[in-house]
Amino acid sequence: MISHLREDVQTVFEKDPAAKSLREVLTCYPGLHAIWMHRIAHFFWERGFLWTARLVSHISRFFTEIEIHPGAEIGRRFFIDHGSGVVIGETAEIGDDVLLYQGTTLGGTSLEQEKRHPTLEDNVVVGANATLLGPITIGEHARVGAGSVVLDEVPPHSTAVGVPARPSGEQGAEDMMELQHGDLPDPVFNDINSLFEFYRELDDKLAELDEKLERLDARKDKKRQ
Repeated sequence: MISHLREDVQTVFEKDPAAKSLREVLTCYPGLHAIWMHRIAHFFWERGFLWTARLVSHISRFFTEIEIHPGAEIGRRFFIDHGSGVVIGETAEIGDDVLLYQGTTLGGTSLEQEKRHPTLEDNVVVGANATLLGPITIGEHARVGAGSVVLDEVPPHSTAVGVPARPSGEQGAEDMMELQHGDLPDPVFNDINSLFEFYRELDDKLAELDEKLERLDARKDKKRQ
């Protein structure tokens, strides 16, 4: 248990360059506090003390503005940066070395007592205010861009952006703790570029057709003469 606490603190230093001191991390990081409170709540949840688990979770939400259902399964070295507005549902599963930014929602799309929240595999990074809905899987080393709405599976080593989000490209196998927002693909911009390319090709074909018609007209004029 102590080793896990140390690991959590070290994770903050590794994933947030703004962390300056141990005292600051222990007292001023709601994401860290929420994770520790969740571990207590999850301990009670697994042993059948459901009301106690929900109470601990509720107290944590009051102080951190982060809502994690005590039934959620969370791996090691999990970090929530900034934290405010994060919601993690009951059947959500989060692997090791996952990074979430503020406003992230791991929500459900069903009222049935079944798996209804997302699964995030190891080394996933989710940008601010992203919404992931349903029993989908976000593959290892995948990234989800800020503000995206993810309704379908995201393959490993890919980046999903947009509303609804679409996977685009593959990343290397190395750890990706930075979202690199400036390098994320923009599907809307790509679609607009595709339309412009289509119109350019269409314009070229029309110009070619005009030339052929002019040659035909010239031949007809010669025959008449």
